[in-house]
Amino acid sequence: MRTSGIFRSSIGKKENGIYGGQGRMRILSAVVFFVGAILIFRLYFIQVASHAKWVAMAENQHSAFQELAADRGEIYIHDGETRYPLAVNREYQMVFVSPKDVSEKDRAALELSRILGVDAGEIRDKLDRPDDPFEIIKKRLNDDEVARIRELHLKGVALIPEKYRYYPAGELASQVVGFASLGEKASAGGYGIEASEDDRLRGVGGTVSQEKDAGGRWLPLSDRNLVSPKNGDSLLLTIDRVIQYETEKILKDSVEKYQADSASAIVMDPKTGNILSMASFPQFNPNNYAQVEDYSVFMNPAVSSSYEPGSVMKPLVMAMGIEEGKVTPLSEFVDTGSVSEAGYTIRNSEDKVYGRSTMTEVLNQSINTGIIYVEKLLGNKTFGDYFTRFGFGERTGIDLPAELAGNTKNLSNARSTISFFTAAFGQGVTTTPLQMISAYAVLANGGTLYKPHIIDTIIHPDGSEEKIQPERVRQVVSVETSQTMGQMLRDVVVNGHGKRADVPGYQVGGKTGTAQVAKNDARGYQAGVSIGSFIGYAPLDDPRFVVLVKLDNPKNVEWAESSAAPTFGEIMKFLLGYAKIKPTEATKP
Repeated sequence: MRTSGIFRSSIGKKENGIYGGQGRMRILSAVVFFVGAILIFRLYFIQVASHAKWVAMAENQHSAFQELAADRGEIYIHDGETRYPLAVNREYQMVFVSPKDVSEKDRAALELSRILGVDAGEIRDKLDRPDDPFEIIKKRLNDDEVARIRELHLKGVALIPEKYRYYPAGELASQVVGFASLGEKASAGGYGIEASEDDRLRGVGGTVSQEKDAGGRWLPLSDRNLVSPKNGDSLLLTIDRVIQYETEKILKDSVEKYQADSASAIVMDPKTGNILSMASFPQFNPNNYAQVEDYSVFMNPAVSSSYEPGSVMKPLVMAMGIEEGKVTPLSEFVDTGSVSEAGYTIRNSEDKVYGRSTMTEVLNQSINTGIIYVEKLLGNKTFGDYFTRFGFGERTGIDLPAELAGNTKNLSNARSTISFFTAAFGQGVTTTPLQMISAYAVLANGGTLYKPHIIDTIIHPDGSEEKIQPERVRQVVSVETSQTMGQMLRDVVVNGHGKRADVPGYQVGGKTGTAQVAKNDARGYQAGVSIGSFIGYAPLDDPRFVVLVKLDNPKNVEWAESSAAPTFGEIMKFLLGYAKIKPTEATKP
């Protein structure tokens, strides 16, 4: 029994002394291995995976880095032989205070309030913030404010420069130019050319880096690494300042005279597609864009608003018929006052019946049934093809943002004849003012559709210039058809509804359109709401200008011949005189 007891005791000692020690060693080894693995992973993470981060942090401790903003390109328009600035970069002064450095706080608050028109109590509150080294009092100071603050010589009150986008012409061409903000690192355009050409205008920022001491100061003897910013390109637009100003003035007077909700007018060179003026009302001042409450005023309705154009579509359909040899100006049809199709009855305006009429009379009397007669002769497929060739249903590609393509989906089914009938006199399809004037330019210039342009020249930072050339899209009708249409549109002005668009001494052609406005939430048209428009060109022997006028919901006139037509006439009269084009027609005494 003793022996066995001794045996058991020796076994217990062996287990505790040998097997127990091995367990602890294994545990210790595991711990060491685990800690080592963590350290190795951490070293890998720091030295490999996060190498760039830690290098940057190390560099930042002994080097300074600063981004350099590029100067935003400026925007100009033509002003005779010179260039007029529409958007420029202007340096203003900003006044700020360092509260801990201002010893005469009451005096500083009162003096700054008197000069700047800022509440003295508000200034005093900012001066009572000693832990804040920088409190802005007012930005964009005028020259008088700057001079008077400098005369104060107040300790802790200082001026620093900052750049802003400035629009010298104010509201002139506001929807065309848009607006931009200039930040510390980059500029950003909003609406208009400022938005559509933002990448070109803003340029590319640069950087500068250099070693610094422990106090964060640049070391003057160390190397400085400079990547210079690349300033943005500047732009010269096709807009003529005088034409733009006069167009806006005449359009504004018409809006007030006819109590229209809004209005647009475009002047185009038919031989190039260049836009000479693009005016819209209401306008806004780009210098104060942040104060505008109704953001819709920023949109340019000439390219971003579509509408059913009405009877101004009829000359384009007539040109299709003449080009295809289906009709001539003297071709006749018999008007019964209405056309029935697919359960619908289409009538002439005011339910008039014209009887036997020529195609010339179809235009000068704006006969709906007559233009449907031409569409029938063409056939739906041919009509639809020409509709596309004139540029409807697709964006023109002008250098402006948010351009609409219009809606011609009603013509996607060639068997839906009623849709083609109504499209022939400008209903059931939508277009933009820019599409309409581009289509009329086809009639004016010999039958060619040009891409409309509003950028004339790109001015690179090195002073070199890149002229934008006219861009021919396609031939739509022949020169002969173009000339024939000119004479037919002249008859509209002389004998039809366009008399008040005429300019004594000149051959002017064009067409009126009084269009209904479709309901937004249901089928049909809004009662008592219309759009009056007139599109035409002159002189007919060598057209220099195509002009579109569109008045939205004029209140005290019913027809475009009494609103849009005379507005067109005023604009065209100015243009012909401004271009010093000599009269060719005898005028009545």
